Amino acid sequence: MLPPDPTLLDRLAGLHPAVVADSLDGIGIRDHVLAPRIRPLAPDSRVVGIARTVRCVHVDAVPADPEDWYRGELEAIDSLRPGDVLVASTCDGSFWGELLATAAARRGARGIVADAYARDTLALIELGFPTFVSGIHCADSLGRVDVDAIGVEITCGDVRVAEGDLVLGDHDGVVVIPRSVAGEVIGLAEEKLVGENLVRAKLAEGMPAGEAFRRYGIL
Repeated sequence: MLPPDPTLLDRLAGLHPAVVADSLDGIGIRDHVLAPRIRPLAPDSRVVGIARTVRCVHVDAVPADPEDWYRGELEAIDSLRPGDVLVASTCDGSFWGELLATAAARRGARGIVADAYARDTLALIELGFPTFVSGIHCADSLGRVDVDAIGVEITCGDVRVAEGDLVLGDHDGVVVIPRSVAGEVIGLAEEKLVGENLVRAKLAEGMPAGEAFRRYGIL
């Protein structure tokens, strides 16, 4: 699969999740905002990139052979490419920590969005690696969580995410743009952002909110 046009990521970086979510709504895609349980560790975190999907699975024992310890998890990290955002499927376990984030950052990844837990959270915040997770838990993943597939369609935060989709997240939450409509949605979001700026100025001047909405159709 060829990477998306890099200019799309540059343009997406100038937007925010809410305006992108509105633009997805506008073309009938109303189910691509991740569940609100997925939050950034640091309130100023922001992530923009290409989904590198990993499917997490529960395991209930530590592998007998140490060569198999963390096997899938490590393969997922080592598969990351510049511009990727690791997107991990729903899993009731701690998947992410400081050392994995250090390795991911070195490979050029832009962040992680995981419907799973993280640990080493103060170190992750200090590292500045954008980390969006569903919770915090200090138990190790070994013998509890692993990865059994990379680059497949997954469910994360109640949303179906495919390899190569675009990801945008900040304190408001995370939105996923299907690769097939990325150009259209980003264009619509840019237009709406211009309209929002105009409406904001009119409201600041004293225009009633109802009149502003009737005139510009933006709220």
